[in-house]
Amino acid sequence: MKEGATVGATNNFPGYLGIQDIKKRIPHRYPFLMVDRVISITEKKPGEVVGRVCLAQKNVTGNEPFFEGHFPDAPVMPGVLILEAIAQAGALCCCAVKGDHPIERLFFAGLDNVRFKAPVFPGDVLDLKVEMKKRKSSFFWGEGVASVGDKVSVYADLLAHITFKNK
Repeated sequence: MKEGATVGATNNFPGYLGIQDIKKRIPHRYPFLMVDRVISITEKKPGEVVGRVCLAQKNVTGNEPFFEGHFPDAPVMPGVLILEAIAQAGALCCCAVKGDHPIERLFFAGLDNVRFKAPVFPGDVLDLKVEMKKRKSSFFWGEGVASVGDKVSVYADLLAHITFKNK
């Protein structure tokens, strides 16, 4: 997240989600919970998922289990896990605004235009930005970008199948 970025309530978003709030909304748990905080969610139309933009972060620490084998002498976060972090930020974009239901299940249904631009290392803060572009029934399309500072690491167009819990 760039310095000076606005943090706070926007529309029906409460202003910040920490790890405990995230765990109430999506089913992922350690070691596959890849989002540590949601900084903001903005909406074009209140209550509608399409047009929402989520800004979130993942703190990449040296004790992540995947670094033991990827690669021990030169640890790099696997690109597929960066994609997973983008997908989880997108899921949170769909369920973190007042009135939204928590997610029961989330599955990738497709990935397009994926590009791996720069590696992510232990100690980096991975900034995640996802914009929801389309919804048809339980399928959601979004565009996501993961970056460290000003440097883009991964970008992709995502398609997910999401089922929600009935509160």
